[in-house]
Amino acid sequence: MPNRLRRLIRRAGVPDIAEVPGGRLVDLPGRGRTYVVDIPGPEGAPTLILLHGTASTACLTWFPALEALAQRYRVILFDQRWHGRGIRSPRFSVDDCADDVIAVADAMGVERPICAGYSLGGVVTLTAAHRHPDRVGGLVLCATPYRFREKWREQAFHQVFGAFADAIGPYSLRRIEKFASTLSELPEHTWPAGGFEKWALGEFRSTSGWALAQVIAEVGRFDASMWLHMIEAPTAVVITTRDRAIPVYRQLEMATMIPEATIHLAGVGHAGCVFGAERFVPALLDGCASVTGQT
Repeated sequence: MPNRLRRLIRRAGVPDIAEVPGGRLVDLPGRGRTYVVDIPGPEGAPTLILLHGTASTACLTWFPALEALAQRYRVILFDQRWHGRGIRSPRFSVDDCADDVIAVADAMGVERPICAGYSLGGVVTLTAAHRHPDRVGGLVLCATPYRFREKWREQAFHQVFGAFADAIGPYSLRRIEKFASTLSELPEHTWPAGGFEKWALGEFRSTSGWALAQVIAEVGRFDASMWLHMIEAPTAVVITTRDRAIPVYRQLEMATMIPEATIHLAGVGHAGCVFGAERFVPALLDGCASVTGQT
């Protein structure tokens, strides 16, 4: 890696590491198989299940935080359906993703994990807590919206985009299946020649653009307004205060609508989980500590 690029990455807050923990493919009965990484952590530690963002993979979203989290928790992360080596299915739905979380917990022998989600992962975390309140022991919501359609521009965009995604749906599914067949069975977990940027690009490219169109359309329909007040599990909200994708005021609104949720500020943008890790990870750790201290 050129020295100039190394300096740029370090200034951006990307940890100077050369690998991520390796994982394996796990079959979820009746659902499919996905790529799972399981980091043991200290004996008897609480278990975190980490849920990544749109257009990402488990390791690409969370790799900067794994070392610090693993000092305190057992950490499980997996590729969500239609992302990376995640489950392939006839359609994408947030409800299915939420049920996948419980299926992974069952496969890994975890009764009540703490779920930490970033963006899309936060949406899935919220839905898992709503659908399976007896199985989710706590929530850490990072860069997470509770709805997308509020302003007229948002309503217009998601309405038009949703109609477009529906129209190309059958063709998208064929392209997604064809794309999935080109991936290696397991992803790289050490930096190849070319360093971090080549590894990160490979992770990003492991999700089909055709899949993203369907994911964005489905997530755009999400609205938890009517049931946020029903969440009883301890909750921490990590607000990305420089976020241009998920408005800060909407993250704050969500925090005030969930009973007794704690607020933790990270002075980063929407990609701050990686490009701003030195500011995001401490806020994440605080959020996790807040939740696990209540359980």
